Amino acid sequence: MSKKTTCLIIDDEKLARELLTEFLESFPDIELAGEASNGTDAVALIDKLKPDLIFLDVQNAGHDWV
Repeated sequence: MSKKTTCLIIDDEKLARELLTEFLESFPDIELAGEASNGTDAVALIDKLKPDLIFLDVQNAGHDWV
């Protein structure tokens, strides 16, 4: 049994997070570890969970990553 790839979804738009969550369900080797709607929560989750993969909206309201 192989280790699953853990991921986080970071997006201020709830619909975008929901659509990506639904899309990821078709990939059994990817485990959604959590999601955040703002930069502050995102940084805390990244630090706590140390995911393998992050899906990041770079123009997140209140925190631009670019």
